[in-house]
Amino acid sequence: MAISALTTVKENLAVERIKNSAFWTFIFILFSILPILLAVYQLFRVALFDITLIDNSYLYYILMFYLPIVFLMCPLTKSSPKDRVPWYDGILFLVAVAALGYLGLKGIEIVSMGWEYSAPLVPSLISILLWALVLEAVRRASDMALTVTCFIFSLYPLGAHLLPGFLQGQSFDLLTTARLHAMGANSIVGLPVFVLCNLLIGFVLFGTMLQYTGGGTFFFNLASALLGQARGGAAKIGILGSAFFGMLSGSTVSNVVAIGSMTIPAMKRTGFSAKYAAAIEACASAGGPITPPVMGAAAFVMASFLNVPYIDVCIAAAIPAFLYFLGLFVQVDCFAAKTGLQGLPKDELPPVWGTLKEGWYYLGVIVVMTYFLVTLAVEAWAPFYASLALLILSFFKKETRLNWPSTVKILTDLTGTMVQLVAILAAAGLLIGGLSVTGVALSFSRELVVAVGNNTFLILIAGALTSFVLGLGMPTTACYIFLAVVMVPALTAVDIYPMAAHLFVFYWGALSDITPPTALCVAAACGIARSNFMETGWTAMKLGFTKYIVPFFFVYNAALLFHGSLWDVFWISSSAAIGIIYLGFAFEGYLWGVGTLPLLSRSLLGVGGILSAFPDVTTTLIGIGILLMMHAICLVLARRKTVAVTKSKV
Repeated sequence: MAISALTTVKENLAVERIKNSAFWTFIFILFSILPILLAVYQLFRVALFDITLIDNSYLYYILMFYLPIVFLMCPLTKSSPKDRVPWYDGILFLVAVAALGYLGLKGIEIVSMGWEYSAPLVPSLISILLWALVLEAVRRASDMALTVTCFIFSLYPLGAHLLPGFLQGQSFDLLTTARLHAMGANSIVGLPVFVLCNLLIGFVLFGTMLQYTGGGTFFFNLASALLGQARGGAAKIGILGSAFFGMLSGSTVSNVVAIGSMTIPAMKRTGFSAKYAAAIEACASAGGPITPPVMGAAAFVMASFLNVPYIDVCIAAAIPAFLYFLGLFVQVDCFAAKTGLQGLPKDELPPVWGTLKEGWYYLGVIVVMTYFLVTLAVEAWAPFYASLALLILSFFKKETRLNWPSTVKILTDLTGTMVQLVAILAAAGLLIGGLSVTGVALSFSRELVVAVGNNTFLILIAGALTSFVLGLGMPTTACYIFLAVVMVPALTAVDIYPMAAHLFVFYWGALSDITPPTALCVAAACGIARSNFMETGWTAMKLGFTKYIVPFFFVYNAALLFHGSLWDVFWISSSAAIGIIYLGFAFEGYLWGVGTLPLLSRSLLGVGGILSAFPDVTTTLIGIGILLMMHAICLVLARRKTVAVTKSKV
């Protein structure tokens, strides 16, 4: 019989098509379990019966389990059946399994005989077929904008010699192009899919298990216990709870749904408007992909692009993530202060020690993961050991103990996430393949540097605008991968620290989470809060201002990325934090110890905040001087006003 526990977990995925059929339910569960077992077998070098897979065969087999599921879970069109798998999708499923299975079996021949340039007829035809299957999969699992972009760039090698100037590159015939895409090391089974199969699969498993073993509830309760009684406590719970959950799951929209369903009603009940409550949760959840230790898919790809351990990316991202949440927290506190919003009643909040006693092991698994990431430096193993620890520890409580329905939910959510990631990253591989084999990517960067005359600021503006525009129409990970190939070389060509260059385009590409007209986090939060989308979007942009400016700061001084002496890191990060705090005051028009501010004072505090946060000694000192002067003036004026009011009452 079909498993009724299967439910829709991801946008564009119709799990009902599978759960209504015993056969497809069995296939789905089988194809959910086997890739995890295969990943464990490969990554831990089990080598049972001395059988070891070469890398490309392993990648093909992981794709074989996940890519065909797209055709089962994602309907062909909006009018296609959503309660059953039609015959043509069943055929596509089988064709995809056969094509990828064949290439997996021929992995050694592909590498040793150079099939990407010259192969027998059968693998050549399968290459064309796989090319088409990947494009159709990403169309179903993501959106048309990404599909069209990947399709155009995948065709680039066919006519690169006909294009003018720096767009001109080496061309190939149709069969060679198809073979390069399907069997080359820089396309479908290139870097994005390699990272997915070797790193991401474990972290997605960990994030999913964390959610379904009660991790989201624990972090929400912990945030409630710590901040619930503070002014605007419900909003601060949302920020801290979403930060806790997002830093371990790396998610955005699912973070909004998991935490926002609890925090947004609480915020509205304590006096926050619907749009403000939704904007707070959207911004807090959007911090997930930029917050260590898990972050998002793009961070793992970034580590591979930079050829550094993943922990290096986590360390570099720590201070910018802290500044982001600091700016959000300050604005929320100021808003609550000036509007007189109080915290939640003590009797509605859990006790701190009681919460820690109930869920201490969630913090324990973070220690386990950190140990494997930092001490042992085995990134691929860390999430599996953390997941195992979480699984074992969850059995000590009846409420978190896994049973068959909850296990099926974990498999459903895990597979839903992996299916979409596989489709997006395989399609992104087509994009990289089209640019890399023609040699156009490097020539584009070179021409861009020449066009701006090696001007760092103009390069950054061009990079920010390009990243932002692409981020509006592409998923964050795909957007980052494209920019890492095309834009980052231009940034590093003007001597920008490579880690800073990658994080810069990553941050600006991820702004679509809170920036209209896309703003996926805002859209999800609006659905819970029942607020106006555009009004909430503009509010989210104001609350998330740090995300727009901090990338410029760490590009100009990489001390914000822990690159440099300890004194430099301390001085630059401290001045940046001071600047961010006062920018929060300026945006909200409220100053601690003073109260509400007039427009002129807000403007001067904003200028001082920007100058203080900018990582240059001269501008920082000028900025701090302006802030000290303005704070003193505001205090004097506030005291005079208080005295005048007191005298008038007398």
